[in-house]
Amino acid sequence: MKLAFPKAEYVKRVKKVQREMRRKGIDVLLATDPGNMNWLTGYDGWSFYVHQGVIVSLDEEEPIWFGRAMDRSAALLRCYMKDDKLVAYPEEYVQNLHKHPMEWLAKNIFFARGWHDATIATEMDNYYYSAQAHLSLVSNLWKARFVDSQNLVNWARCIKSEKEIEYMKIAGRITSKIHQRILDVARVGIPKSFVVAQIYETAIEGVDGYSGDYPSIVPLLPSGKEASASHITWDNKPFKANEGTFFEVSGCYKRYHCPMSRTLYMGKPSERFLNAEKALLEAIDTGLEQAKPGNKASDIAKALDNVMLKYGIDRHGARCGYPIGVSYPPDWGERTFSIRASDNTILKAGMTFHFMPGIWQDDWGIEITESILITDTGYESLCDYPRKLFFK
Repeated sequence: MKLAFPKAEYVKRVKKVQREMRRKGIDVLLATDPGNMNWLTGYDGWSFYVHQGVIVSLDEEEPIWFGRAMDRSAALLRCYMKDDKLVAYPEEYVQNLHKHPMEWLAKNIFFARGWHDATIATEMDNYYYSAQAHLSLVSNLWKARFVDSQNLVNWARCIKSEKEIEYMKIAGRITSKIHQRILDVARVGIPKSFVVAQIYETAIEGVDGYSGDYPSIVPLLPSGKEASASHITWDNKPFKANEGTFFEVSGCYKRYHCPMSRTLYMGKPSERFLNAEKALLEAIDTGLEQAKPGNKASDIAKALDNVMLKYGIDRHGARCGYPIGVSYPPDWGERTFSIRASDNTILKAGMTFHFMPGIWQDDWGIEITESILITDTGYESLCDYPRKLFFK
């Protein structure tokens, strides 16, 4: 068994979560976010389409992994815990309208360990925790008190270890390589699907002997009027002259991400694109001056917004960044704080986030973004790639 991190790091993470559980009066925590499962135990597998999770309690040192029987073999290979901490529900509970995995979990784990009347925290606003899963748990654990974890594990992940930062920098090198490949192959008349194929090849090939992993979000590359919508995926249309396309992509290494966006204009950039580039670059520089320990997330957003307003661009309070790290589809964000004017989260050394102040107008858009690390004295970019508008 080869883990992505030393066992001692996983143990430290679990203890950190348990300390926060004690502070909040939580006896047992059920984490179903696969990113949280990975961070707590090392588990990695494409099994998040069925019910699975990690249970952390205050009276057991090691967490419990649970999932379908077929996936226990993957847990044996990828989790740091002892074998008896890896429990699986029978295959008959998989996607069965009459038997729910949470019913089995309640009877065979919670009741068996005396947690049937505990204070139980679940990730109520997570993609991987369904309404039916919650109803099943509640109906079978009628004496328990259920509370929302409020992304407790996600918040525990905010400060990255040295090894996590190392992985994110490798992901950043893959990201830079992807953008260089885009610049090399994209041109007028080339179908977008061809460029996406090059993106995936480069992303999985990796860099300097480090193989890439699948990113949590597909490549986003809208052009022209479609670039006014920030999350449109590709089609087979060819790139056109006198049109801008932004490319939002991320390398991924051991499930750690480092997203970055750049915009490519086919032909001579119009005056509005050049003005937008000027506004974005100045706003990014001004915002990043506030990216240092002790400042607030809102300090970055307010500095950026002030520059944007100077150029006549009102972002209407939109956020301009979010934390990143280990993640699985459909999102590479950590879902904790946001870089926005109303968020007063204190920045600390070891935090990592995607700073993405795009401009999306009615019939065009432009993105120039950076992934950064908060250091002891300021910030460090996790990608090394020119920050500018590109054109061919």
